[in-house]
Parts: sequence; structure tokens; C-alpha cells
Amino acid sequence: MNLTSRERVLASIKHQQPDRVPLDLGSCPTTGMHVSTVYLLRQALKLDEPDTPVKIIEPYQMLGEIKPDLRDVLGVDVVGVFPIQTALGINNENWKEWELFDGTPVAVPGDFNTEPDENGDIYSWPGADRSVPASAKMPNGGFYFDTIVRQEPLDESKLDPADNLEEYQPLSDENISYFKTEIDRLYTETDKAVMVNFGGTAFGDIAHVPAPSLKHPKGIRDIEEWYVSLVIRPDYIKEVFRRQSEIALANLQRLYAAIGDKEIIVYMSGTDFGTQKAPFMSLNTYKNLYLPYQKKLNDWIHENTPWKTFQHSCGSVMPLIEGFIEAGFDILNPVQTSAVNMDARELKKKFGKQITFWGGGIDSQKTLPFGTPDQVREAAENNIKILCPGGGFVFNPIHNVQARVPVENLLAMYEAFEKHRNYKDIG
Repeated sequence: MNLTSRERVLASIKHQQPDRVPLDLGSCPTTGMHVSTVYLLRQALKLDEPDTPVKIIEPYQMLGEIKPDLRDVLGVDVVGVFPIQTALGINNENWKEWELFDGTPVAVPGDFNTEPDENGDIYSWPGADRSVPASAKMPNGGFYFDTIVRQEPLDESKLDPADNLEEYQPLSDENISYFKTEIDRLYTETDKAVMVNFGGTAFGDIAHVPAPSLKHPKGIRDIEEWYVSLVIRPDYIKEVFRRQSEIALANLQRLYAAIGDKEIIVYMSGTDFGTQKAPFMSLNTYKNLYLPYQKKLNDWIHENTPWKTFQHSCGSVMPLIEGFIEAGFDILNPVQTSAVNMDARELKKKFGKQITFWGGGIDSQKTLPFGTPDQVREAAENNIKILCPGGGFVFNPIHNVQARVPVENLLAMYEAFEKHRNYKDIG
């Protein structure tokens, strides 16, 4: 049987064994590739003339655009729809040329404006408004922006959950129309599975807590203070999540009314629950603080739409996976098999029939950036053979491919994947 990309991905999510292992690259904020690495890959594959800029579609993580020609060459099965506004509070439009510290030519949104200080560090302002404090900094010679925490002094007597909800608002008609138009276009013009990041459905995503898109963030915005609040202010956190869930549910209902019964994948959450060695919290804490609100949204989606839901969490989260399944997530990413207690065979044995593993294709921290091409090929082949049986697997490296990954290793990974992705050839 020869399936379309969309059929292949959806079959795998439904735990049916498709013709080939599906492949993702760049469909969401945690399956992408640093723009400098996209540039090198495109050059190696002779898709561009030298010095052709690559668009940065998410300046906070400096993710590069994965264009249709690159998807076609690699055999990628998924295409993504990102929100109009980036994490830095600017829109992806009116592109202009820019250059990274390493000389990589890129294109950035027109409102992307930076200014170096005396050390050569560059700063970005929320919504490109320089009348307010900068919200992000890229160190001189760096590849990424670091969030600048702008926590106002806390007064316990005046803490108001509404202050942690400023960025979670009803979607505008413009946003609804944008998502409908893009999903309709991709559904019609491609045979790819469509991943959509509507925004606003992640509870406690630590990348969002400092709110780099807001000009004057209020509430609990310091990363350490937020984590402490999970223990000392659980009622406050629950009230933030409760109100956020109501806003998110109303947005999902309006989006469904516009989009209809297209089988899309919804990027619901990028909240990390694991460190390299263990979860941040116990299963009981997760079930008390997070699960009820995640389940509320997932249940509505599964009861009213054909959509599939996607949960990202880095780290050692084996003890929490049963909670993710109870919360109703169809997909877990990035499947960090390099973390403690995250053996790929054990994951597949315990949960392979209940949740789809989206990632786990290769270790992005050690093997891909620092191994030899042969080591990369071997690792990719082994992980495919472990995770693919019976469906429930989409190949992607463990999280975004970073800057300075040797292009030879990238090519080796995709060569190994292409060689071993056919189910009939997998022993």
C-alpha cells in the first residue's frame, strides 16, 4: 500500500502500522532546526545559491523555515501552522535581511529590531517597542535569545491571578480567519499532515511565564518564583489555570466552528515536566495541579472534533506518562531517550499502544552534534527499529536540531532514516 503523508501520520497516531515511518521536521516549536543549520543543510543539498537567506520563523528560538522543497527532498510528512505573532511580540511579515554572529544570512520580520550594547550583546524589545525595557538578549557570539526576567516586586496581599492571564485572551477575528485560511490551504495544496499551534492551551509553560511578548508583565513572572509557587501558592496556580482553561476552551470552540472536521494535530502544550535525571514533580502533584485543566481541553477536543492532541515535555518523565495519557494526550514529544529512566524499549513496551511517540529518533545533545556519521546512522537505525512496530511513532530528533551540528551528521541521519523507514524492510 502507498499512503499519502497525511494518511501515514494519522494511521500511526491511531496505532495502525502504515507503509513507512512518518517523518517530521519543523511542524511545531519543538521539532524544528536552528536557522544556521537549515542554511547549511539547504546548501549541502544544493537547494539554494550561496548566501541565500533563510527565514527565521520563530526568533525566540531562532528556528529556520522548512520550505516545501526541503520537505520534499527529505520526505517530510508534516507541515505546521504557527501563530501570527511570535514569542517576541512581533508578526511574521515584511521580511528583511539580517546576519547572525557567525555570518549566516537570514531574513527576519520587519519589526525585528535589535541594538548591541558596549559588549556586543544584542537586545530585543516586546512588540518592537523601545520605550519599554528589553525582554530578550542574545549574548555576543551567541545563537539564541535569553529571556530577561522583568518581575515586579511581589506583594502577597495584592497577587491577582488575572495578572498571569494577560497573554491569554479571546482570539481576534483576524486570528481565526488566519488559522482557517492556512489550514484550508495546506489541506488542499498538500497531502501532508497538518500541525497547528493555536497558542494559549499550555499551562505553566516556563518559556511563557516571563512573557517576552508583553511590555509590562504583571503577576508571577520570575522563573524561580513560579516553580516555588507550585508548592507555596497552589491555589493561586490553580486559579490561573482554571481561568486560562475557560479562555482556551472558548477559543477552541470558535476555531472548530471555523475549521470544521479536518483531521489536524493540535500542539497543545510545551510545558516541561522533567529534568535530565527525574521529573520536576511527583505524579500526584501533576494530577493535582495540571491534569484537570489539560483533560478539560483534551476531552472537549476528542468529544467534538477529529483532532489529535500533542504534548511536549523534555526530560525524564517516565513516571508521569500515565498521567499524560489520563489527561487525554494522543502524542508525546520529544521522547528524550537520553534522559535517566527513559529507555526506548521500556517506553515502547509500557506505553507504545496508548500514546504516540513523536521524536526519540536520535540524541540531539550528544550523538547528533558530536558523534561520527557512522554513529549517527547506527543510532537512528536502532531507534527506528525499537519505536516503529505497530505504529505510534513519528521520527524526529530529540527536540530541535541545534546550531553547529555538522551537516555530515544531518545527512547521515536522514540517509539512515530513508534506508530503514519502510516497514516491510524492518526486521
